[in-house]
Amino acid sequence: MESEQLYNRGYCRNSYNSIASASSDEELLDGAGVIMDFHTTEDDNLLDGDAASPGSNYAMSNGGGVASSSTHLLDFLEEPIPGVGTYDDFHTIDWVREKCKDRERHRKINSKKKESAWEFTKSLYDAWSGWLVVTLTGLASGALAGLIDIAADWMNDLKEGVCLSAMWFNHEQCCWTSNETTFAERDKCPQWKSWAELILGQAEGPGSYIMNYFMYIYWALSFAFLAVCLVKVFAPYACGSGIPEIKTILSGFIIRGYLGKWTLMIKTITLVLAVASGLSLGKEGPLVHVACCCGNIFSYLFPKYSKNEAKKREVLSAASAAGVSVAFGAPIGGVLFSLEEVSYYFPLKTLWRSFFAALVAAFVLRSINPFGNSRLVLFYVEYHTPWYLFELIPFILLGVFGGLWGAFFIRANIAWCRRRKSTRFGKYPVLEVILVAAITAVVAFPNPYTRQNTSELIKELFTDCGPLESSQLCQYRSQMNGSKAFTETPNRPAGPGVYAAMWQLCLALIFKIIMTIFTFGLKVPSGLFIPSMAIGAIAGRIVGIAVEQLAYYHHDWFLFKEWCEVGADCITPGLYAMVGAAACLGGVTRMTVSLVVIVFELTGGLEYIVPLMAAVMTSKWVGDAFGREGIYEAHIRLNGYPFLDAKEEFTHTTLAREVMRPRRSDPPLAVLTQDDLTVEELQGIINETSYNGFPVIVSKESQRLVGFALRRDITIAIENARRKQEGIMLNSRVYFTQHAPTLPADSPRPLKLRSILDMSPFTVTDHTPMEIVVDIFRKLGLRQCLVTHNGIVLGIITKKNILEHLEELKQHSEPLAAPWYYHKKRYPSSHGSNGKPRSRVHHVQLVRSFQDGRAGGDDSDEEAVHLLDGSNL
Repeated sequence: MESEQLYNRGYCRNSYNSIASASSDEELLDGAGVIMDFHTTEDDNLLDGDAASPGSNYAMSNGGGVASSSTHLLDFLEEPIPGVGTYDDFHTIDWVREKCKDRERHRKINSKKKESAWEFTKSLYDAWSGWLVVTLTGLASGALAGLIDIAADWMNDLKEGVCLSAMWFNHEQCCWTSNETTFAERDKCPQWKSWAELILGQAEGPGSYIMNYFMYIYWALSFAFLAVCLVKVFAPYACGSGIPEIKTILSGFIIRGYLGKWTLMIKTITLVLAVASGLSLGKEGPLVHVACCCGNIFSYLFPKYSKNEAKKREVLSAASAAGVSVAFGAPIGGVLFSLEEVSYYFPLKTLWRSFFAALVAAFVLRSINPFGNSRLVLFYVEYHTPWYLFELIPFILLGVFGGLWGAFFIRANIAWCRRRKSTRFGKYPVLEVILVAAITAVVAFPNPYTRQNTSELIKELFTDCGPLESSQLCQYRSQMNGSKAFTETPNRPAGPGVYAAMWQLCLALIFKIIMTIFTFGLKVPSGLFIPSMAIGAIAGRIVGIAVEQLAYYHHDWFLFKEWCEVGADCITPGLYAMVGAAACLGGVTRMTVSLVVIVFELTGGLEYIVPLMAAVMTSKWVGDAFGREGIYEAHIRLNGYPFLDAKEEFTHTTLAREVMRPRRSDPPLAVLTQDDLTVEELQGIINETSYNGFPVIVSKESQRLVGFALRRDITIAIENARRKQEGIMLNSRVYFTQHAPTLPADSPRPLKLRSILDMSPFTVTDHTPMEIVVDIFRKLGLRQCLVTHNGIVLGIITKKNILEHLEELKQHSEPLAAPWYYHKKRYPSSHGSNGKPRSRVHHVQLVRSFQDGRAGGDDSDEEAVHLLDGSNL
């Protein structure tokens, strides 16, 4: 009966029945990467996990507790205790317990739905709540993205002037209804006034240029200052991209307030201000954060998700897909981005809901039509020529450039961010933002390609030259009379405008590279997608024009002879810009499949998917040659987030006993006995240690493992017992067994804590290879496992220990062959030299007598379990 009650409370871990009774593969835990913080004080000594872990194949007896003759005992833990099973801030969730709770909730609803019409309605509501919450998330994400796009475009144009006929119109919208615009100067109309015209009354001349220059800097600094002040005062979590933190949260970590309503509101406002300030950043990454905030807020409306952290993360996975969908107008790319880049646990049902959330968000954004072009895609292109086989050479070269740029950017940006954290400069975020914004505005204004909005720059670089294009990049010389003209044939000699644009693009490329390094990581919302794409698009357009001119002047070369005859239409510089943008973004983020899909959805260029794939894979290979980490993983490691990357391979030959705690210099392992502790002794252990959990053993003599109890659950249980139960005193006996121990008649009422005990903690032996342990942690979502030898607890391995071990291995390369003592079979004897079993005490500790690969003593002394009395086990 007791085991059934424990199972109903969700504490039966990984039993055969719980797995066999799962209704679908979605209900099984496939590979959640639950992680453990190793920078926060709460988890610093974390026994180290803050909750129990999935079950073990090892069955342990309760220790033979004797039934008590006192039948009047009140077991107050027969009812659920408020607070037990919840999580503190900066702790990780227990995936297995959360999934077990959800299965039990599902069984309870199914068992009651036939009892009445009301219960049947409740079951329908529960079944449809998942679709309802992702629908609301998609609607809110699309609406906020449309609002951000419209506001950012208007405020960006506000730096240059204002529309007198309608203050809420940006520059393009102001001139839509004007009949006085010309083809060459389609952006000039009487309704739009620059600041020089409003203040000085003149549109041309040095004075007007200086006034426009000054107002541009003034508005840029004002927007940046307001953005950083709002973030610092109201929502510090609203800064940055948000994707590293989203990845960490989706892997099981809890950061209270990061997805809250204040963060949502401040991030939405400051994102508009940061983009309008002209800083080298984008709004696409922060839109993922905004969408996840929406998903988190709406999940609290449904108990199915508000009371289950694992289920809530399924909503967040769908929300991240909706965020990319509205950021780029790429619904399918958003789903793949969530699957490839940010999600750890992604069951099939979450895939469907992510697709639906991305669809709803894209539909809402299309209805708002923030770009005014009746299209969902941001950079729609329409090329008139196919690509040719010989162009794979420059495409691959662009991929090499993207990989080199990505590796350089990651190292430079991480070095700068680390310097910011370690110096006094990082203590003044407002000053840093103002300084970077001032440098950006002063340098950007003289160059038209850096002055304009980055999205508009990418759109111009992607666009193919045609008779309706007035860009300086399309000012070719006509083959008829040598004058500037627009023809339908792109292969023609470049005019002075093209050469001038090339120089300006080279300067813009250098400027974007430098400023993006110093901008990403500022205390304002800052995305990396658009700046990286801009750098790649500039480089690609330069390469495309170079190849185009090379094909024109040397059309008889063997590369061009077959395709590029005189007057033939064979080179499209805009295509090179698109391929370069994908290559640079891939080099920075190391995305592959989702990136290719996002780019061809973003541009509508499905025909050019092969060049995109070639460039993206090349950039990833080149970038991986310098380091396998993308920018988001690098920032996760820099910030100390507890994230165990599933993409990394563990190829070392260490064993569990070398990683477990305690070590020789550490305090001994603190354990609890199952039936001979008092409340005062238990509280003393809790107060004297900072561990978040304690192994429970049979007795001081036996030290056989019984289970694992959480510090938080023990504290809450004792507080509840004192409030609800009479007779609980400091000398009351605490027991974790099925039945109360035999006590004297005058003893105070004992306290039963069996219901908070995880009776099947995951265990490994001390000789288990760490390669297997790391794989288990990744695939089962463990947060800690106990290390045993013949059923005796020796130590514990937590996610924190594994992360520290991986860092140590990165600093010291592992030898190719394992030392001889790794393969030598040895078992510590449980009996002394006299043939009698050794005595055991309350604490045990495994000590290795060889350190750093050097064995000490003879073979029999290589390893020993040291007890507190000085003897060896």
